[in-house]
Amino acid sequence: RRNGVALIVNKRVRNAVLRCNLKNDRMISVHFQGKPFSITVTQVYAPTTNVNEAEVERFYEDLQDLLELTSKKKNVLFIIRDWNAKVGSQEILGVTGKFGLGVKNEAGQRLTEFCQEKALVIANTLSQQHKR
Repeated sequence: RRNGVALIVNKRVRNAVLRCNLKNDRMISVHFQGKPFSITVTQVYAPTTNVNEAEVERFYEDLQDLLELTSKKKNVLFIIRDWNAKVGSQEILGVTGKFGLGVKNEAGQRLTEFCQEKALVIANTLSQQHKR
């Protein structure tokens, strides 16, 4: 394996873990029992921009497979980094805010398209970020 992902949970929430899905060395998902909503946290490590298109395509297919395991009812989904993408500062209604960093690159385009298809929001673009 070349990559790696993990989620570390606090002892207080350990008993709330309903299931854990390790898809591959780039993504893991943990489903927590919560009230009034369950919570699914998915950790991903996206391919960098210098890999071939087939690897990127496989990454998004695997992510789709993992998301299909997530119930749509009474569930809050968080997908957390590392996307290796720049989505730019142009607002896309329902997907990005106006505070994205950098100039949108190919990986950022792919990410925004995926989020549009899945009705997901790139939350760190909704508020001002410090310059990096």
